[in-house]
Amino acid sequence: MTTTNTRDAVFPAGRHDLYAQHGYSAAIRSGDLLFVSGQVGSRPDGSPEPDFPAQVQLAFDNLKAVLNAAGAGFDDIVDVTTFHTDPENQFGAVMAIKQRVFDTAPYPNWTAVGVNWLSGFDFEIKVIARIPATA
Repeated sequence: MTTTNTRDAVFPAGRHDLYAQHGYSAAIRSGDLLFVSGQVGSRPDGSPEPDFPAQVQLAFDNLKAVLNAAGAGFDDIVDVTTFHTDPENQFGAVMAIKQRVFDTAPYPNWTAVGVNWLSGFDFEIKVIARIPATA
């Protein structure tokens, strides 16, 4: 039986080594949906940004790059999951950036999860977006 790889991988410019090193795709397009892997606030060398608000902003910037590579943007996001190593103390910084990115209702779904390990990072965001018909 012959199988066809139905995964349509999407990668932003300049981050292929990070994904290849860890064996996953930045995002998978399936029909008009885009399933984006968790994005972290990694600097160009792959290391975590030490300043927490800057780390969160960088995670959103990295997310934007993946969305843009698929022809989508923040307005196309329908579902968000975020992971936090210290939710109680980090939530204010995350909300400040979230409110700048998602500044108009209706807002996407949002689930925030407290975790105890993110491979050296303190914040991660993964999303599902609908790819516009023009993309």
